[in-house]
Amino acid sequence: MERKAVTNRERILNILNFKPADRMPEIELMEWWDKTITRWSGEGLPDTTWPFLNIGPYWGLDTHRQFWVVSNSPELRSYKIKEINAFVRTEEDYDRIRPFIYPEDAVLDNWIEDELLEIKAAHDAGDIAVWMTLFGYFWWPRVLLGIEPHLYSFFEQPELYHRICKDQMEFHLRVIEEFCSVIKPDFMSIAEDMSYNHGPMISEKMYDEFIAPYYAEIIPALHKHGMKVMVDTDGDVTMLAPWLLKSGVDGLLPMERRAGVDVCRLRELYPDMLMIGGFDKTVMHKGEEAMRKEFDYLIPAMKSGGFIPCVDHQTPPDVSMDNYRIYRKLQAEYCGKYHP
Repeated sequence: MERKAVTNRERILNILNFKPADRMPEIELMEWWDKTITRWSGEGLPDTTWPFLNIGPYWGLDTHRQFWVVSNSPELRSYKIKEINAFVRTEEDYDRIRPFIYPEDAVLDNWIEDELLEIKAAHDAGDIAVWMTLFGYFWWPRVLLGIEPHLYSFFEQPELYHRICKDQMEFHLRVIEEFCSVIKPDFMSIAEDMSYNHGPMISEKMYDEFIAPYYAEIIPALHKHGMKVMVDTDGDVTMLAPWLLKSGVDGLLPMERRAGVDVCRLRELYPDMLMIGGFDKTVMHKGEEAMRKEFDYLIPAMKSGGFIPCVDHQTPPDVSMDNYRIYRKLQAEYCGKYHP
């Protein structure tokens, strides 16, 4: 029996709710790498595809919009990340920058509200899916403390760590209500990056002490508005997945294949876990045979529902326009044939 066609937004929501759809969504999860765009500009990519928002339509991808609600004020955002990392070494340092973070009206008195209002009609019509991203409780302390001091802080400055996370959590609870007063996102992600190619950067005990208590507060607030809660963490998430699911997280992205993530195996272990990504970006420059083999590997997860296959981060600059065109042809083919 022929399936009823659905809107772009309905298609994403159906897959994320393990419901049938006319086909799988065809998306690029992250914005394109600037070096990739520079290469493509020399290979015939029209100038009209700039800015990034126009590249998806050029490639015929389904439209979604990601909105990062950042935790620092415009004054602090004027600094480079490495300079921000030098701000906090002590409680006094945190007190000093505290007025410049967790801004009031982060959504409603910001460009975010203007852009949300601009796309609201298209979102309501189902043409655009909306995705909200917040800095998580591993990510944000690392921004303030710096990479190495951040890892030491679990042992040497636990009070400061919890203070940062508590302030961040209160900011998040306010932001969620602000955002949803304009548009209720179809799904959201918590940016963490707390795993690498050998697994989590912290132990389960540390996760339970420093991360889980704050998830316990914000995840119910997100679920109250009907959002699916994804955690964005690169690397191998195999060991991390059950910790996050225990906290009420619905799923993970970008499921990096080269880091050891096997979405088909994870589907067997966690039948209800949502996944987005999973297509090995490192094979895209090798041509059609390698890319078809990668899509073939993903078929069982695609058929299972709750999984949107796409590049497992950003398309790298070793991918020519010709090879990306092949990727898009195959993505459309497999998303049309293999779905719940």
